[in-house]
Amino acid sequence: MPEGDIVRRAALRLGAALTDGPLVRAELRWPDAAGVDLVGRTVLDVHSYGKHLLMRLDDGRTLHTHLRMEGTWRLARTGTAGAGGRGAFVRAVLATERWTAIGDRLGMLHVVPTRDERTLVGHLGPDVLAPDFPTAGLPEALRRYAERGATPVGEVLLDQTVLAGLGTVWMSESLYARRTWPWTPADEVADPATLVMTARTLMERSVAADLPTSTGDSGRGLTSWVHARHGRPCRRCGTTIDVGTVRRPPTERPAFFCPTCQPAPPGAPEPGLWRPRGQAIGPRA
Repeated sequence: MPEGDIVRRAALRLGAALTDGPLVRAELRWPDAAGVDLVGRTVLDVHSYGKHLLMRLDDGRTLHTHLRMEGTWRLARTGTAGAGGRGAFVRAVLATERWTAIGDRLGMLHVVPTRDERTLVGHLGPDVLAPDFPTAGLPEALRRYAERGATPVGEVLLDQTVLAGLGTVWMSESLYARRTWPWTPADEVADPATLVMTARTLMERSVAADLPTSTGDSGRGLTSWVHARHGRPCRRCGTTIDVGTVRRPPTERPAFFCPTCQPAPPGAPEPGLWRPRGQAIGPRA
């Protein structure tokens, strides 16, 4: 699933492209929005909140989308072959005279009054990438974090009602950076504020890079420290990267970690194997 850094990157690109003039084409291929007419409206800004995109229009409405697992927004020059918007999974096409934005495989789409945006995102925790997060968002995120008590820290970081924007990539990468075992009880993590700010720093780096990365390297297979590197050596110590499961079915997710750099407390139970699509990913070393 695209995480907060990918959505922030999409917001920046869409905002730069679609705010240059009124929409000359607007197709919302979504049952609840198929009759909504946005032609002639101007996009004022495109804002991301966690994993949600909010396109604010000059008539006081907001187009809200969520990418879910496979969704994307791509841009093409209006009038070119790539701007046709054809395809069985295209859910939205928005075009100005210069640029066409095509939303493919979107998981959510709503058009609401801008004043009602909170009905869509108000239940979420603070956006980890918000400009004011270090001063305004962090204290609230830590308050919500504390309420989770002994819940495994990896599970807490994935909880969008605690902190909006992290998914399995940034949960695993930030815990690795802080040398924290993903199943450590949240109330036993020594410095949760530093952990959360580490996640923010890594995600900001990814937004600013040419391609999403937590290592600073955009080369193939070099963009992460532990995420999706099960069975490969740790870049720091050489130990084989392991993967386990956080959360319970049907919302379980993989947590990649280095058993040496992120040691489990003495006597801690071994985490369950991650089983994508019902199949074990493989035995532990």
